[in-house]
Amino acid sequence: MNCSEIRESMPDLAIGLEEPSPATVQHLETCAPCATQLQELRQTMALLDEWKAPEPSPHFDTRLQARLREERDAESARASRGWFVWLPRPALAIAAAFLVAVGVGVVSLKHTTVTGTPSKIAINQPSASNAEGVQRGTAVADLQTLDRDDDLYANFDVLDDIDSHQDQATSDN
Repeated sequence: MNCSEIRESMPDLAIGLEEPSPATVQHLETCAPCATQLQELRQTMALLDEWKAPEPSPHFDTRLQARLREERDAESARASRGWFVWLPRPALAIAAAFLVAVGVGVVSLKHTTVTGTPSKIAINQPSASNAEGVQRGTAVADLQTLDRDDDLYANFDVLDDIDSHQDQATSDN
């Protein structure tokens, strides 16, 4: 028998649940560390047998029952609020709102096609260049985009007029 096999059976040997086999007795006679460990374990078990658990206070049961009632009432109050129990907690509410916003953004980006201009977004509409079989990035597709967005580019002239009037007003002052 080796030391690891003895260590596995030591708790049963120390308590007296198991009688040592002749191989175990022979190993304990030749191996001082295992014999010392078994003796120390027996002393520990003897001390634990002498130990008396302290008596609880006389009001322990009363206080325990009162605490259990309080917890039951608090749990029923939380359950009555249902799914919205997290709303009073600002961090959870902010995190949930952020997740919803990110989800909406991902879904809308998935279903949105940008037509090439920053202000025009066609939702679920194929572009005219794709409908006619013209590939994006070609000269024909660029001309079609310019033609389709003519009103947008016409408004840029109005913005230039506003800037020139503001520049003129500041120079007059």
